[in-house]
Amino acid sequence: MTEETHQKLKEIKQSFRLLMNGVTSQSMREKGVDYHINWGASLGHLQEMAQEYGKDYDLAIELWKENIRECKILATMIMPVEKMSLELIDLWMEQTPSQEIAEIASFHLYQHLDCAAVVAFKWIASDKPLYLICGFHLLSRLFYQGMVPDERGISEFLDQASTALCSEHLGVKHAAYACVHRFAMLGNMEERIVESMLNKLDL
Repeated sequence: MTEETHQKLKEIKQSFRLLMNGVTSQSMREKGVDYHINWGASLGHLQEMAQEYGKDYDLAIELWKENIRECKILATMIMPVEKMSLELIDLWMEQTPSQEIAEIASFHLYQHLDCAAVVAFKWIASDKPLYLICGFHLLSRLFYQGMVPDERGISEFLDQASTALCSEHLGVKHAAYACVHRFAMLGNMEERIVESMLNKLDL
């Protein structure tokens, strides 16, 4: 780590004290969202910080290493998309500590990747809840952007979504349902496909 990056990291971690929201932090702990440190800072404040520092690969890497909620969120906001290799994507997903970070990473970072669709389909085929949640959130963003899978992709998506909708994990079930709903909004054909699938699942 360069001295410049070290100083930026130090400044950022010190500034979180000024953004501390004890009520939010306590609420997250009660819901089982546990970080080594959680200042409870709002996403709005973190977005302002991200704009101040701009895209910075080295700083994002160091922020992600910290087991601090705000550091990981800020890392997803300042990481240059073009610097995210497949190996780094896999590493960050493997180290994702919570549903909140999975959703934020999908929104601020992963949806902008050239390989976003490939990564999303890979994750929805996983048996790990956070991978599934991140994958379905990512696909939802891509559907929102107007991405329409080919016939094989649709078949694979429906198979994985059907399984996820029957999951006992509420986070997975909600992410899959939101994704299916977004897919249905692509057009009349997609809407009919979803209606048929939900009828078969008695949903």
